Amino acid sequence: MINFNVPPFTGKEIEYIKQSVENQKICGDGPFTQKCNEWIEEKTGTAKCLLTTSCTHATELAALLADIKEGDEVIMPSYTFVSTADAFVLRGATAVFVDIRPDTMNIDENLIEAAITPKTRAIVPMHYAGVSCEMDKIMELAQKYNLFVIEDAAQCIMATYKGKALGTIGDFGCYSFHETKNLSMGEGGAILIKDEKYINEAEIIREKGTNRSQYYRGQVDKYRWMNYGSSYLPSDMNAAYLWAQLELAAEITKARLARWEQYNTLLQPLKERGLLELPTIPEGCVHNGHMYYAKTRDLEERTELIEFLKENGIWSVFHYVPLHTAPAGQKFGKFVGEDVYTTKESERIFRLPMFYALKESEVDYIVSKVKEFYHV
Repeated sequence: MINFNVPPFTGKEIEYIKQSVENQKICGDGPFTQKCNEWIEEKTGTAKCLLTTSCTHATELAALLADIKEGDEVIMPSYTFVSTADAFVLRGATAVFVDIRPDTMNIDENLIEAAITPKTRAIVPMHYAGVSCEMDKIMELAQKYNLFVIEDAAQCIMATYKGKALGTIGDFGCYSFHETKNLSMGEGGAILIKDEKYINEAEIIREKGTNRSQYYRGQVDKYRWMNYGSSYLPSDMNAAYLWAQLELAAEITKARLARWEQYNTLLQPLKERGLLELPTIPEGCVHNGHMYYAKTRDLEERTELIEFLKENGIWSVFHYVPLHTAPAGQKFGKFVGEDVYTTKESERIFRLPMFYALKESEVDYIVSKVKEFYHV
C-alpha cells in the first residue's frame, strides 16, 4: 500500500530529542523551541513567532489577541478544517461563511464585502494547499472596515504571496506542524505576530496568563498572574523533532515540489481530454507542494476512483465536508450569499499521496492507475 501520508523524518530527530532530555529542559520554551521560533522569524520576517501545541491553539490565541467576543462575527470559508471556526465560536462569535473560488478552493475575495456587518470583527482567509488567497483585496477590505485579518496558514510553511511569506500578511498567522504537514513535530503549531505591540500580551496568554517569559529574561523580579490565559506551550522534545526538519526545510520543500510537478505533468493528458481538472496556481503565488489534488466529474465518479485506487494499493482521500452543512456549522455559523461552488467542488476533489519520502516510481505507478481508471 502506498500511504496517503508518511510523517517527515530527516534522521536527526532522535538525536535532538535525546539532547533535549539530556538538557533536563523538556517543558515549553526550552533551547529547541527558541531555535525554532528564531528560524521562523528569520525565514518569514514576522515580528514574532511563538510555537504552540497546535495550529488550533495558535488560532485560539489569535482570537484572544483580537479580543473576539460574544456577538462578534468572523468571516471565513466553509471549505476549511473545523479549527478555523472553533477558535472563534469558543469566544461566542458567529462564523460567517462565504463561497469559494473553484480555481483555488480559497475564499472568494469578491464576496467578502457583502458579508460585512457592524458586528464583523475579523476575516480569516485559509490558504488551501499552500496557495495564497487574494491577500491584496482582503487587506484592502480589512483596512476599509477596520477588521483584523487572521491567516489560517496551516498548510503554508515556505509558501509566499507576491514575495511575502504566508502567515505574515495579516495581523496574525497560524501554522500547523501536525504529522500530515510538510514539516512536523507530531502535534504542534505556531502563531506569527505582525505588530510588536501584541507580543507581550501573546506571551502572557500563552504562559497561562503569567509574565513568566519576562521573568526568565530578567525583566521582572518575579512572575505573577497578569491576565487570562492557557497553556499553549509545546514540549521542547516536540520542538527538537521540528528543528531537525527546519534545518532541511528547503530540501523537503524541493522534494515535495518535484513530486507535485511530476503529478501535474503526467496528468495533463487527462486534463486535455476533459476527464480531470488539475490545480491552478495564480500569478504571484509560490506554493510549497503541500498536496496534490484533482477533481472528478462528480461525487459518484470520485467514489469509484478512490475505491479503484484502494484496490490497487493506493490510499487516496477526499477532503473537507463544508462546515455550513455540519451540525455545529448550522448551530454556530451562517452562510451569506449562495453556495455555488463550496459543496459542489468539495464533492469532486480527491487528494493523491504526497509526502517527503514519496518516490518518483511511486508517482509513476499512481498516475498509471488513475489513467487505467479512465481507460487512457
